[in-house]
Amino acid sequence: MTDSRPASELRAGEGVPGAPAEVARAPLWRRLAILDWITIALFVLGWTAVATGLLPAHDARATITRILPLLVFLGSVVVLARLDSEAQLFDVLAFRLTALGRGRTWVLFPLCVLFAAATTIFLNLDTTAVLLTPVLLATARRARMTALPLAMTTVWLANTASLLLPVSNLTNLLAANRVGLGTLPFARQMALPQLAVLGVVTVALWVFYWRSEPTRYEVPPQLHPRNRRTFALAGVCTALFIGAILAGVSIAVAAVVTAALLTLGFVRWDRSSLTWDLISWRLLVFVTGLFLVVDTVGRHGLSSLVSSLIGTDPGSVGIVRAAATGAGLSNAVNNLPAYVAGEAVIPVANHLQLIGLLIGTNVGPVIVPWASLATLIWAEHCRHAGVRINWRRFMVTGALMAAAALTAGVAVLIAMSLRAAE
Repeated sequence: MTDSRPASELRAGEGVPGAPAEVARAPLWRRLAILDWITIALFVLGWTAVATGLLPAHDARATITRILPLLVFLGSVVVLARLDSEAQLFDVLAFRLTALGRGRTWVLFPLCVLFAAATTIFLNLDTTAVLLTPVLLATARRARMTALPLAMTTVWLANTASLLLPVSNLTNLLAANRVGLGTLPFARQMALPQLAVLGVVTVALWVFYWRSEPTRYEVPPQLHPRNRRTFALAGVCTALFIGAILAGVSIAVAAVVTAALLTLGFVRWDRSSLTWDLISWRLLVFVTGLFLVVDTVGRHGLSSLVSSLIGTDPGSVGIVRAAATGAGLSNAVNNLPAYVAGEAVIPVANHLQLIGLLIGTNVGPVIVPWASLATLIWAEHCRHAGVRINWRRFMVTGALMAAAALTAGVAVLIAMSLRAAE
């Protein structure tokens, strides 16, 4: 018998084989996941570098000053997204997608692609990994479908659909600030490369994961939100957030205001859902430690290596080298340090080369699980849900898709640059 509760009602450890109640009473160090240990290690290493002088205090201060607005945005948008989940906004939307598909897999497929892409574009790739993954896995269970196609749709689009807006990815925020582009100018620059990438990803998802599925699925029973007031307010706040960033409002202001408004609604109508878990301390600490560590390593040899790989050519060759280096480093270490290391050596005037690096670090990290934080979070959700991932297949199909999508995105960017030069 399957659990019919919405995904937002399922708590950590429930329904997971090997997760007894005693786990909650285990010592803290035994309850820490691998991501917790990575976060702690990065934070300690980063501040140790500052304390020992490996990273000068003024450089550390400059780094913290630069990322502070990004951390405010990231923390607020996660609260907004998690309250959306508590209000069952994602659950109801997922049900309506399965109902709209009317039991036909070939109709549900593009709907899931659009759903995952829109979540990534407007609410950040980590939102897709953290919140949409369990929702789509629960959707697969209710519709009696194989979970893997929906899981792969989530993880591939969490990464590759993150090019269009500054809010879609932390790397985008850094790039937009570096080249001085607002939300709409940034979107105009990235629209065609993003469309090219999404076209390739959609075809790859169908060929590798969806086309072998049965042509029909079972439409699940209708799902109603348990609290209509918080559900309605969540929809309004999310729409306000999207409208605000498209109107040019500061992303940090838009996230803080809408998250605060939705929080007040929960104070009034569903106070029990307001817990400290809504604040993504791990993500904020991870980003802070990571930037300090990358700055330190960059001062002691990494910048020279990355500079030799990327070069300083502002034309087509430089774009290709930056994209390839970004994708390669992302899969060697992680996409965020790969972007930060690449940005540090690209001349300020080489805007298109920086965009090439951005395409590489956003589209490329789909081959190994550690290539992006979103993929690590996704893998943890799949493990807890009992979804078996064949990592060899994951890596092979990811490499093929990444190569094709990266080629398409970079080719469009180069074509745009050549046309602009005419």
